[in-house]
Amino acid sequence: MKSLFWRISVSFALVLLIVGCSYVFITATTAQRYFQETTQRLNATVADYLIKEVNPFLNGKVNEEALGTIMHSMMAVNPGIEVYLLDPEGEILSFVVLDKLVKLKRVDLDPVEDFLSTGGEEFVLGEDPRNPGEKSVFSATAVYEEDQLLGYVYIILASEKFETIASGLLGSYWMKLTFESILITMVVALLIGLVLFGLLTRHLRKIVQAVEQFRDGDLHARVPEAKSESELAVLGNTFNHMADTILGNIEELKKVDSLRRELIANVSHDLRNPLAIINGYVETLQIKGDSVSEEDREKYLKIIGASTDKLSQLVSDLFDLSKLESGQMSLKMERMKIQELLYDSSLKYELLAQSKDIKITTQICQNLPLVKADLYLMDRVIQNLLDNAVKYTPKNGEILIDACESNGGVSIKIRNSGSGIPQKDLESIFDRYYMIDKERKGIEGSGLGLAIVKRILEVHGSQIEIESDSVSYTEFGFDLPAEV
Repeated sequence: MKSLFWRISVSFALVLLIVGCSYVFITATTAQRYFQETTQRLNATVADYLIKEVNPFLNGKVNEEALGTIMHSMMAVNPGIEVYLLDPEGEILSFVVLDKLVKLKRVDLDPVEDFLSTGGEEFVLGEDPRNPGEKSVFSATAVYEEDQLLGYVYIILASEKFETIASGLLGSYWMKLTFESILITMVVALLIGLVLFGLLTRHLRKIVQAVEQFRDGDLHARVPEAKSESELAVLGNTFNHMADTILGNIEELKKVDSLRRELIANVSHDLRNPLAIINGYVETLQIKGDSVSEEDREKYLKIIGASTDKLSQLVSDLFDLSKLESGQMSLKMERMKIQELLYDSSLKYELLAQSKDIKITTQICQNLPLVKADLYLMDRVIQNLLDNAVKYTPKNGEILIDACESNGGVSIKIRNSGSGIPQKDLESIFDRYYMIDKERKGIEGSGLGLAIVKRILEVHGSQIEIESDSVSYTEFGFDLPAEV
């Protein structure tokens, strides 16, 4: 951040220096032009005054004596001028200068004609005979005799000596102006700029500090909230939202990891029990061999078969849930009568319910509309719900299967009596990693049944709903749209 601040400051100082130099150059150039134009405007008629005092030509020739007298008189009044007499083609016929050093023999007449055409109202620079390639302000007039052009009087208003003196004074003036005014202005502007840069980057420094703290492990580090809508404020708020999201994801991952460990422990326990039973009875049969009675052998094999079925069911549940959550479960949608599936399922659980003195009652409306669903998966949903109901219904309890037409579809509810589900568990009961009644003894299962029900209904475009008073009943319900 310090590096950025000083890079910006140095860049700003360089910009100020360039701007200051440009300002000096432009101002000096403009001031020089202003001086030249002012000088030309004030002395535009000097050449006219000269020929009014004396005719520079006599009988078509240069009147050297009279011209010299008037020229020296004018230069005595204004030593900064240089007087030249030109023929109609611009050749220099005569001149009066301080040191007689004239390098040009001819003067370009285009600027002279431009000057004469505007009467000296327009700013025009002409050639300086003493400095080839240089331009200077001038005054000029044409000399006629009986409508015949004899030549021009061409007066340089700022002689070489004058330009030298003026340049020296101007340089001294601008040197003083630069050090006394521009330099002070630039220093003040630089100081103000540094303060502004410090204020503008203050919020950026806070952002960098928060990011560094977050990088070093302080996941609660945040940028102080800014009320403005500047880019830095948006950046800070975006970082805060990103940090909150990351922290939430980390907490979620921790929770998922904890639940995963719990699930693995529970599943491992559920797998270990049937495996231990299978292994124990197989070893018994191997050790005792023919000494085992036929009755005991049949009993042992029956226990091994039940444990194998339980193990297969657990593995199947895990496999199906994995496929449902990864979206790899392929659906075989077909038109079906849901009431037939409900009747079949109730009959399957009739014997199991009777063994626990549980009564299964059906209230299925007649002429229910057809629905479109995967027969195997929908049978799995109903069986899982009935299996759950049988597990948690106490002795002499009741299970009610209800199905009626609702909102153009079929509404299915499975209700069982019992102690119900605590309100705190209602939101988590369908979580694949959630086990209800973990402390309740005598209830078997991996806790995956309701998670599978939820996933199957989701792929069918439906949702499972639960209702319980936590005292006397629990009811699961879902809707299936009618097939058009």
